Amino acid sequence: MKKLTDSDIAAMADGEFSPDNDAARRMVRAELKLSQRVPPAPTPIPKHTVLDLHQHTVQQAWVDIMNLATSGVRRATIITGASGVLHQLFPQWASESILTPFIVSISPINNGSFSVTFRKNQS
Repeated sequence: MKKLTDSDIAAMADGEFSPDNDAARRMVRAELKLSQRVPPAPTPIPKHTVLDLHQHTVQQAWVDIMNLATSGVRRATIITGASGVLHQLFPQWASESILTPFIVSISPINNGSFSVTFRKNQS
């Protein structure tokens, strides 16, 4: 990285210097020892994730699914297990609950998991 000169700092103080992207601003702030005030770059949201609900209670599963639906992930594989209450409840939740507006589509992959596509976040 180029070291800032006195003329660079003077240009910034006069308002003539305006970096065109976040990376340049972070480099300048780090050079000026302002890095503790610069928030870290946000972590990217994965496009696909896997949520395994084995050993989850119904309440834990509901919380994890709602967190996933509101996280910004677009596609997920949700593993409920082949038998049990979660395998029966998840399709109901997806079609008849407050989870429904977050879901674009749901399809079974096999007897114990579902492929889910979530709506894009409006934020």
